[in-house]
Amino acid sequence: MRRSVGLVLVAVGAFFLTLAPLVRYYVADRVAVAPLNRYETTRLEASNAAYFDGATLKLRNGVSLVAINTIRGDVRANGGDDRIAVWDSTTNIYDSAAPGRPVQLQGHRIAFDRRTARLVNCCGANADGDNTVRMSGYGLLFPRTGVHRRDYPFFDMATKRPAPMRFNGVEEVRGLTAYRFTQHVPLTRTAALDTKVPARLLGLAGADREVDRYTEAYNTVWVDPRTGIPVKHRENVRATVQTPDGKGRMVVTQADFVTVPRDQRALVDTADATAIRVALVRAYVPAGAVVLGLVLLLVGGYFGLVRGEPSAPTASRRPDGRFGAAARA
Repeated sequence: MRRSVGLVLVAVGAFFLTLAPLVRYYVADRVAVAPLNRYETTRLEASNAAYFDGATLKLRNGVSLVAINTIRGDVRANGGDDRIAVWDSTTNIYDSAAPGRPVQLQGHRIAFDRRTARLVNCCGANADGDNTVRMSGYGLLFPRTGVHRRDYPFFDMATKRPAPMRFNGVEEVRGLTAYRFTQHVPLTRTAALDTKVPARLLGLAGADREVDRYTEAYNTVWVDPRTGIPVKHRENVRATVQTPDGKGRMVVTQADFVTVPRDQRALVDTADATAIRVALVRAYVPAGAVVLGLVLLLVGGYFGLVRGEPSAPTASRRPDGRFGAAARA
């Protein structure tokens, strides 16, 4: 009986030892990937901002702007390839004093590798409706396998080209030790406008002028190094229109947006929950399976080998010199 129990324990121990690398190298890779059905809304605010009000044809200074960014995962857009995630991102910028009148609407779709977070060109990816743009580098996330203290190429949707996101230090965000990265998007011509602008708005005299749109930005991102999830954004943007010769210029939007504290806390909670799940399958569950497997092997070996079935009785000599009944039988 003891030997049978020992063999069962040895078999169960061997199972747990086999389970450990399976969880570590197979299950972990599937838990650490970005979700297909992501839904997230983040609020950023900018005080003392400025924007051109098209209704009054005036530049409004010292206003408070709000940017609501919404991310939605499209689970059916990847064509059945679950290695690729497709996320739509829309941003509605408005004056907090007039929320019903949007200052600017932005929208883009990205497709990326769920494990590495690198952008791929498929599945209707576009920047503000332009599906001819070729995206590269990273988009909304840093590498899911761990963020290092180095530079990463991040694709800027406004200028439709990548710009380096440079490691800039370590900083605490709502109790989380985050890596801080900065990105400078240089002044870039982003569009030629179809309408002409009155010369007086450009600081010129004479007839209306044709203008091009230019954008420049200084972006800062605080990211959880364990999961690649950004937990705070700061986007200092400046958009202008100017004449082709550069003599006339007008500010369209100038704002320094920062993620509000409530949403920073929510993003930190998301990063912590993701890190716990990844740690469970990468470290704690495999380590526990190894320890339990070794214990079961030792206990099973003890019962099955050291304390085997009791041996047959041996003959014993009675005090009178004769052998007992067991021997005579």
